[in-house]
Amino acid sequence: MRITDLLKPQSIDLDAAVADKPAAVERLVDLMEAGGNLADKALYKARVLAREAEGSTGIGEGIAIPHAKTEAVKAPGLASMIVRAGVDYESLDEEPAFLFFLIAAPAGGENVHLEVLSRLSRMLMDDEFHEALMNAKTPEEYLKIIDEAEKIQIEQEEAEAEEERKQAEAEQAAAAAEKAAGAGEGAGTAGAAAVGVAAAVAGAASNSGKPFVAAVTACPTGIAHTYMAAEALERKAAAMGIDIKVETNGSGGVKNTLTAADIERAEGIIVACDKNVPVQRFAGKKVLFVKVSAGIKEPENLINTILKGEAPVFSGEGAPSDEPAAAAAEGESVGRQIYKHLMNGVSHMLPFVIGGGILIALAFLFDMGNAGTANFGSGTPLAAFLKNIGGLSFSMMMPILAGYIAMSIGERPALMPGVVGGFLAVNGGSGFFGALFAGFIAGYLVNWLKKVLSGLPQALEGTKPVLLYPVLGLLLMGIIMTYIINPPTAMFNKWLAGVLAGMSSSSKVILGFILGGMMSIDFGGPINKAAYVFGTASLAGASGQAVSSGIMASVMIGGMVPPIAIALCTLLFKKKFTKQERSSCVTNFIMGFSFITEGAIPFAASDPLHVIPACAIGSAVAGALSMLFNCTVPAPHGGLFVFGVVTNWPMYFVALLVGALVACFILGFTRKDAVE
Repeated sequence: MRITDLLKPQSIDLDAAVADKPAAVERLVDLMEAGGNLADKALYKARVLAREAEGSTGIGEGIAIPHAKTEAVKAPGLASMIVRAGVDYESLDEEPAFLFFLIAAPAGGENVHLEVLSRLSRMLMDDEFHEALMNAKTPEEYLKIIDEAEKIQIEQEEAEAEEERKQAEAEQAAAAAEKAAGAGEGAGTAGAAAVGVAAAVAGAASNSGKPFVAAVTACPTGIAHTYMAAEALERKAAAMGIDIKVETNGSGGVKNTLTAADIERAEGIIVACDKNVPVQRFAGKKVLFVKVSAGIKEPENLINTILKGEAPVFSGEGAPSDEPAAAAAEGESVGRQIYKHLMNGVSHMLPFVIGGGILIALAFLFDMGNAGTANFGSGTPLAAFLKNIGGLSFSMMMPILAGYIAMSIGERPALMPGVVGGFLAVNGGSGFFGALFAGFIAGYLVNWLKKVLSGLPQALEGTKPVLLYPVLGLLLMGIIMTYIINPPTAMFNKWLAGVLAGMSSSSKVILGFILGGMMSIDFGGPINKAAYVFGTASLAGASGQAVSSGIMASVMIGGMVPPIAIALCTLLFKKKFTKQERSSCVTNFIMGFSFITEGAIPFAASDPLHVIPACAIGSAVAGALSMLFNCTVPAPHGGLFVFGVVTNWPMYFVALLVGALVACFILGFTRKDAVE
């Protein structure tokens, strides 16, 4: 597959006129749709904007490569445009962007297109190629420039692959000759000569006499930044007269893997990654941990840091071992690091909660004939089956949360103490808060054990992960959770449960108002996640068993309001929206009723001053009414599809409708008429 197989003339605009970043994304998505690559344009645009919210894909030097890998894409594709006047795209170098390539990657299926996309990312780092594209007069000329440059790139890739193959063969020959010589030392000088020749060939292939640096690049989606950082490092190393090998961890898998010989030979390793990659193999080497954007922006500085010996020696215990220093180096506060560890636990916990919670909800739905009885939810074989399976999944909520928080901090050795700590939290009555404590304690405890045991003889190194860390970690976690964490936290939980149970109607309404509003302030950001995690935590009683929660009901309805409100607004206030925005009406209704808040992201990104306040107020009203009507829900997700098990569901629907209408009318009356 070639780049020209993915980029069509109708998806190219050589003279785009856009005023800002949202308009740039809008135009690029239109071009992508023109190429016939999208199954759901609105959802694809939402995913692109969500990716931009994680960090700008404006890589600097006037180039931006927005992208999304999502189920909204039916076929891999590219769209491209040139903005002659430039546009502020929040690029890494804070300069305007002129040249844009939008990438659409399907969520599943073959990844053959990713090789093409990685090639494009590397080509864009060539100034001459960049300039030629900017001077193209027609889409056909544009495609011809790309095709000719890609042929050269492919030839280079094939030459590099052939060189790597020869090097690997030479190293294998050297190893085989050495083994043969070792087996027959009495064979005399002929064997020694064979070893010498093979070793010389391998040495010539693997060591040019220049300084050698190794690197690893990876970004969250593994589509563009991964390869652009690799290309930037390779180009700068070549200009500096330095040998470098860069391993890329992209969506298509690991390419150009660093071998043990590469790691041993390297003067140091640059790890330019925004996601976890295997790093324990670098133990004992000088390793520089940075964001992938640093690999693109400052490759010379990174290489010089390695060559000058200024990178710290990596202990192999964490990535990197000194977390506060790492946070400062990457521009992240300790609070940000804690948030990332927490989200790692939450992201692994949610499938258990959602899957289990919805199966439990279905059990009640299929057992309505026994409503009000002691065995409600288990009165029929089907209901009993669903409730049993769902309950088992749901019971893993706390251990999984604690385990993966711990693993994020202390890597794999911390997983088991964290999981057991989560179980101890449930059994000890400390519940969700106890599991949080368990996760962080287990992670930092294992890191502490690694430092304490670092002075043991090398002969005992292999016993640490299989014996010392598990046994000592489990013993210490048991003591800490049983005698230090559980008693006060369990008392706090009982007090909190009493406070919630004793809240007056007005207090519950205020709580619902706050939680509902939180769901619609940052649409999936930290505030939204805080409300959602609080809601899911309320679904578990002190014993860890699932319960129906009014808090979860307020959270869910708060997340359903924004897409529904926007869909209603596009119907009732048509002049306020462009034709393209109005076309997303049905999609937003579906996403809203399914509790997928992201349908509102494109509108919030393009008009935050009007959309966000309106949605937040509407969601807050819906959350307050849900509490006022004493609505509860046993499932953490599902939206309209779990209304059958919502306590007082007719009034729950009324609360949803009122909240959506409030947001709709606020937005409709405050937003200016659209310009088509």
